[in-house]
Amino acid sequence: MNLPNKITVSRMILIPIFMVFLLVDLPFGTFEWLGVEIPVHHFIAALIFIFASSTDWLDGYYARKLNLVTNFGKFLDPLADKLLVTAALIGLVQIDLLAGWIAIVIISREFAVTGIRLIAAADGDVIAASPLGKWKTVFQIIGISALMLYNIPFSIISFPFDQIMIWIATILTIVSGVDYFIKNKHVLAKQG
Repeated sequence: MNLPNKITVSRMILIPIFMVFLLVDLPFGTFEWLGVEIPVHHFIAALIFIFASSTDWLDGYYARKLNLVTNFGKFLDPLADKLLVTAALIGLVQIDLLAGWIAIVIISREFAVTGIRLIAAADGDVIAASPLGKWKTVFQIIGISALMLYNIPFSIISFPFDQIMIWIATILTIVSGVDYFIKNKHVLAKQG
């Protein structure tokens, strides 16, 4: 396994650790930051999520720089992103920081796209993430991070940055999903 793929796998390994800090009511208490009370364990979860998300850029950088782009990496990298985002969305719904329907829309799109990727892979084709899909991921990460940080620092001026980012992420999720299905309808046509 090459370096970029090891970085991708490390992102997947961080998911259960992230979930423990997000969902388990650990006895760390709370602290006030810029006028907002935030549980320490949620803050730690946010830092883990942000770090894990940043490894997505890192593995891609090394894959291109060291010419280590592989079919395995093209498949594993978006899967790791989906697992991390799915875990975060479900966790945010559980702690009442995100509406369930938004999580369902985003997760449904991710499952559908992964399904098409698996069908293509069975035929020997690898479908890499599109630029629109990458932007969708960026906005999902920003929105999720802002929610976990209780909209700090934007809470100072009562600006709903976290909600705006999640709405943009949701819209991009839908648009990129439709775009993905249109561009890869031939994969489904082979099956029908």
